[in-house]
Amino acid sequence: MKLEGLFGKLTHHNTFMHKTDVRIKLLGLLVFIVLCFLPYGKNGYSDLNGCINYYVNQFVFVGFLAVITITLMLISRVSILSYFKSLSFMWFMMIFLLAIMVFVPTKNGYLVLHDFNNGYIIYYDGFLQCASVLLRIAIMVALTMILTSTTSPLDITYSLEWYLTPLRLIKVPTQIFSMILSLSIRMIPTILDESNRILKAQKSRGVDFNKGFIMSKIKSISTLIIPLLISCFSKSNDMSYALYARGYDPYKKRSKYKKLKFSYRDLISLIFILLILGFLIFIVVMANCYNFNLLEFFK
Repeated sequence: MKLEGLFGKLTHHNTFMHKTDVRIKLLGLLVFIVLCFLPYGKNGYSDLNGCINYYVNQFVFVGFLAVITITLMLISRVSILSYFKSLSFMWFMMIFLLAIMVFVPTKNGYLVLHDFNNGYIIYYDGFLQCASVLLRIAIMVALTMILTSTTSPLDITYSLEWYLTPLRLIKVPTQIFSMILSLSIRMIPTILDESNRILKAQKSRGVDFNKGFIMSKIKSISTLIIPLLISCFSKSNDMSYALYARGYDPYKKRSKYKKLKFSYRDLISLIFILLILGFLIFIVVMANCYNFNLLEFFK
């Protein structure tokens, strides 16, 4: 897998999401990530009916968030192929979660999959819980890709600096944090390009990163990591000299090339986010107070 597939690349389209204020998009990202991991039902179920209700509620709400996320991806014209490439890292995570959730006994197992002769029982609960976690991670990756595909890194930095503005009341140098974040985001594609260049150079010298056992792979990866670290330190040193030569003073007041403006589409997006947040929090409270099945509740 290419390293570029892990990050969404900014694409210039004339869509609603591209025109929306970056502060609203960043707020929406945080809200939807929190909603992904809310407890939709009582995890400590005590019977088969409670077990079924719990997992039905989990997948109903995760499916609801997935529908919203897919709709946003279509509106933003995010590349579906790039999204699936970015999910290739989840194969190892899926195997790891299955090994933990299936082979480690649970207290709340009611859906029996197989009963071994030695008394060990495998439940469907582990598979269902693993699928629920992976769907949530896939939604978070999609939401992050929507943000990075419709927003420039500099705008993201401006929005974070705007959210950190109240900290100036207690004399926190938010402009320094903003500059550090801006340089970090700027260096991501440079580091990716440098790592690919070193990777090709090492392959041309006969280093094989795919064959061999774990220890041999670790030794092969060290031939990539060490030159990459040296290159990063060299580039950061050059950048510090460039800032010093241009007379950069982090404590002086700086002007902005672009000013963030709030428009009617941002108000629509904010109302939509608040409505989704209020609705799902209400359902979470109801599902935790009353152990009911949402499919029967909405009929």
